[in-house]
Amino acid sequence: MNQTQSFIQSNRDRFLEELLDLLRIPSISADKAYSEHVHKTADVIADKLKRIGIETVEICQTAGYPIVYGEKIVDPALPTVLVYGHYDVQPADPLELWTSPPFEPVIKKTDIHPEGAIFARGACDDKGQMYMHVKAVEAMIASNELPCNVKFMIEGEEEVGSPNLAIFVKENVEKLKADIILVSDTGMLANDVPSITTGLRGLSYVEVEVTGPNRDLHSGLYGGCVANPINILTQMIASLHDENNRITIPGFYDKVVELSDEERAEMAKAPFSLEKYCKALDIREVHGEKGYSTPERGSIRPTLDVNGIWGGYTGEGAKTVIASKAFAKISMRLVPDQNPDEITALFKTHFESIAPASVRVAVHPHHGGEASVTPIDSIGYKAASLAYEQTFGKKPIPVRSGGSIPIVAMFEKVLGLKTIMMGFGLDSDAIHSPNEHYGVFNYFKGIETIPYFYKHFTELNK
Repeated sequence: MNQTQSFIQSNRDRFLEELLDLLRIPSISADKAYSEHVHKTADVIADKLKRIGIETVEICQTAGYPIVYGEKIVDPALPTVLVYGHYDVQPADPLELWTSPPFEPVIKKTDIHPEGAIFARGACDDKGQMYMHVKAVEAMIASNELPCNVKFMIEGEEEVGSPNLAIFVKENVEKLKADIILVSDTGMLANDVPSITTGLRGLSYVEVEVTGPNRDLHSGLYGGCVANPINILTQMIASLHDENNRITIPGFYDKVVELSDEERAEMAKAPFSLEKYCKALDIREVHGEKGYSTPERGSIRPTLDVNGIWGGYTGEGAKTVIASKAFAKISMRLVPDQNPDEITALFKTHFESIAPASVRVAVHPHHGGEASVTPIDSIGYKAASLAYEQTFGKKPIPVRSGGSIPIVAMFEKVLGLKTIMMGFGLDSDAIHSPNEHYGVFNYFKGIETIPYFYKHFTELNK
């Protein structure tokens, strides 16, 4: 890979400028007002793939935004790497909290990124990380060092739940035939502590509605006489955790996979400062399930959190009212082998059962996804680990992520393939938030590391 690395170093300025151009396109999939820009981004990605030497490139239409597909088959007898990424981004709101316009990328130095970080929506999630793969493959093709086959599947609806991706995958199983899926949509522990995400939590997301009287009532005339849906809802929500912060839904933990003491000990090797953690969040102490560390609570344990709650009058000034309805959005992060549909059903049964007769309760399921785990003794993980060793000079730490990427479980179910998550972002990169950014160091470290994955994956498969 010497020529590949030389090519990368010789083209750093161009690689960076191309990413900045990509970040200038506001490809916000959640807002139809930006539809033209999302389609334009798909066209740009397709053009980039053609220019780097990907021989077959298609813009595959779906019921929503298109999926850009491309492939270069070096030799059908060689392994095939399927790269997944997404070109859509989150809305930039609230705009007033950005220190620079979200779609006018600028590079600024920070304490964590002394070489500079690219501030723009999508810089880390996922345009910057997705584009690393395009440039890494370009370097290997240009240097005649691409050791195996490569396929790209870049979608434009990840930030709205990938509603059409599963349909596309099921309809194109043969087209997507590969040996491993490679994704960079996660992060690592620190720039000097490389890590590989080996597990993702699943998700069950619901909205609950509590209804009391048939209209909003005067709190002076009716207070103390009829049930207040907001009071009832908060009481019901509070009862979903016990004094040890365990979830009280019957059957919730029945299928939870408990990690061995040895596995937990390996996880504990990852550097973690409770003091710095609290300081960064401006909290006095942490909170969570008894018997587990903070990193464990955020990765290998299931959770239940209220994501939003509303009802009644919330405008300026006072309005003495008992609301007719109260609402909440609740998410449950799941671990292997919890099934999202089963958990949603358990939640619905329990939540309805604890409602007093003075109110009516409705539970509306939204979406969910299964947890996934990549064994650290797999060929894919070993190849990734060796790749990080070559560019970072140390072995990466396997970590379980607290987040959810439901498509990873879907890939395994439909295509029968494990996914290797080679993320180069940091927790501090503010993805989905104002001032999202991505280190210039991280961008190029990804481009430099990815070719070694191809090399080692091909060699280990011989």
